[in-house]
Amino acid sequence: MTDTQQQTESFFVPLNKLDRDPKNVRKTYSKEGVAEMAATIRADGYRLLQNIIVRKGEKRGRFFVTAGERRRAALLLLADAGEISKDYPVECKERSEAEATEISIIENMQREAMHPVDEYEAYRVMAESGKSVEDIAARFGTTETMVRKRMALGRVSPVLLDLYRQEEMTFQQLSAFTVSDDHERQVEVWNSLPSWNCDHRAIRSALQGEAVKATDKRMKFIGGLDAYETAGGAIKRDLFDEQNGGYALDVALVEKLVADRLEAEAETVRAEGWKWVEVVPIIPNEAHYMHRVYPSDVPLTEEEQAEEERLEEENDDLVAQIEAGEADDEAEPRIEAIQARLAVLSTSQEAYTPEDIAKAGCYVTMDHYGNVEIERGLVRPDDEVEEEAEDGDESAGGDADETDEGGATVTPQPEERPEPTFKMPAPLVQELTAHKTAAIRAELAHNPDVALAAVVHAMLVNLFGSYGGTDYTSLEVTAKSERIETIIADPAACLGIVAMDELKENYGHTIPGKPSDLLEWCLEQPTSTLLDLLAYAAAKSINAVQHPHYERKSQRAHAERLAQALKIDMTQWYAPTGENYFGRISKAGIKQAVTEAVGEDLALGILGMEKAKAVEFAERKIAGTGWLPAPVRIALTAEQERERMVEASGDDDGVCPFDIDDKPVTDSATFPEAAE
Repeated sequence: MTDTQQQTESFFVPLNKLDRDPKNVRKTYSKEGVAEMAATIRADGYRLLQNIIVRKGEKRGRFFVTAGERRRAALLLLADAGEISKDYPVECKERSEAEATEISIIENMQREAMHPVDEYEAYRVMAESGKSVEDIAARFGTTETMVRKRMALGRVSPVLLDLYRQEEMTFQQLSAFTVSDDHERQVEVWNSLPSWNCDHRAIRSALQGEAVKATDKRMKFIGGLDAYETAGGAIKRDLFDEQNGGYALDVALVEKLVADRLEAEAETVRAEGWKWVEVVPIIPNEAHYMHRVYPSDVPLTEEEQAEEERLEEENDDLVAQIEAGEADDEAEPRIEAIQARLAVLSTSQEAYTPEDIAKAGCYVTMDHYGNVEIERGLVRPDDEVEEEAEDGDESAGGDADETDEGGATVTPQPEERPEPTFKMPAPLVQELTAHKTAAIRAELAHNPDVALAAVVHAMLVNLFGSYGGTDYTSLEVTAKSERIETIIADPAACLGIVAMDELKENYGHTIPGKPSDLLEWCLEQPTSTLLDLLAYAAAKSINAVQHPHYERKSQRAHAERLAQALKIDMTQWYAPTGENYFGRISKAGIKQAVTEAVGEDLALGILGMEKAKAVEFAERKIAGTGWLPAPVRIALTAEQERERMVEASGDDDGVCPFDIDDKPVTDSATFPEAAE
């Protein structure tokens, strides 16, 4: 047989004469994969759709399997089960030993999984011919769950399936459309969602028609229910709602109106000439690590200066009239108008330079209160590299040949080389700056006023995102702050977040806008101001969050002790409601909560109620009792626990009947948190 015939003609080899090829680059096969392959072979009448590639073995009559080891293992599995004989004839093709490794690599690497839509169509053809899900799974060697998932794609519009084939959407996005059978609505939702907010969650939410409350931040952002209704949106109103609120039923329309407003805001910002302006759902994390450009002071014109002086004089006169009781009814409104105009004149004294605008950009988004948020002056790393390269090109240009008046080329004479300059060795620079560092440390340790200013400065440059991080401080003191706004379902309703945002806004109006000015400002402040800022920075860095896969027990214990020292009353900061708690736990958890809050008698019928009724009942009964879920409670100190136990025992001599150590007592009560 010639080599060509050897490579093209097939022949049969008994199964028990085939061995694993040591030159096969793939050494591991999962049991599940072998079982799936056996299922496909069984379903096709124990035939192989693709021949096994072999080479001669070391013993006469035996062959190594160069390509097709999983098929050989599947046949051996069938033979062990008694479904085929040990010497079952296997159709093979032979290749030389020299080609073995190369063929094995090609076999294992140059393979592409079947496209999900192609799988769906293949399954659909079999289903239409009368095959059950179990039969299809057995035929293709896959699970019934996978077949059902692929068959679910039949609910998706062909228009969207084509978009997925063209790689214009992800499989996660495509899968989200299976919650609806309305192809027209699916296409409408896809076209209405903005490119920056069309992930699977947004798609599923729009298709499921989850009503949007009138108090939702998106409704505030677009102008309320009236603006939504004017755009043609349907509304469901609550006749018993004294606020005359309601729900927007068309989620896709709400999202479209939000996107339109953000795009309009972005167009206004683009008109300022920035290199890039991007609309985003939230400010991305990378923005906090970008360098920034800042506005420069621009002096007022002579006309503006004259206006400012005139308004300040008028404002002082009106204030004096009010204090003397001589002002009329127009005085206070006039003062407000003057203050507004003075604020405009004040803000107009800062502006970005054209050079900075040409290299920087802006993010436009909606904050968690439903207001427009614009981050200006961000410089992407690529733009910084590009600018440095341009500067290098300009400085690298040499003297070009010039021409005289007659057109002849004149080569410039080289200038005299300057004398070599001294460059200090890098290790020596490192050592000398270490001496300087040691001296600064020693002096700072004896000057608590400057140390306080430096620590406050170092913490602020980390917490105020516009400052760009640790580039502006030599202290290796950092203050990190986890974005808990992304964890809380409704951050605008969280009293703690609102309070911290108000503080940040107040301090934002006080501290300078440029990070280069911040240290000087801190050094000029009285101790009381620095201590207030230090408290704010320390508070912002607190993290008592328990994550699903990282409990952070030691850190949370530390936060618990701080809460005890602060004597926090959590009922002033959080109250369980149907929306933020009871609607998100099981009825067993609701029963346990009601039992603890108002007694077991009132909780007896909860398990027999509908979930919505149980939620409403719990919210009504627990309101005002001071009951809190265990994760929100502040643990009692040892002293508080002693007092509680003495009071409970009725022992008048003040001696606690139990031996309690001095450690804080942690409330270990837990509640079933799994929602039904």
